[in-house]
Amino acid sequence: MSERLETLKKARERMIEDRDVHAKVLAAPFDRDKAERARNKFIEIQGLIDALDRAISGEESVLSKS
Repeated sequence: MSERLETLKKARERMIEDRDVHAKVLAAPFDRDKAERARNKFIEIQGLIDALDRAISGEESVLSKS
């Protein structure tokens, strides 16, 4: 596995851990301020995870052609 692909996968794992923290806040008893902040961060982090997934797929595609 290339160093770039490994780095992307590690970044994805870290973002999943961060996203899980916000999901726990959303699952907890409702607190409007906390829930709103958690929801916004969750959406932001999920967008980053999606971008990392695309980058990982692209890198895997490049590696499979070499």
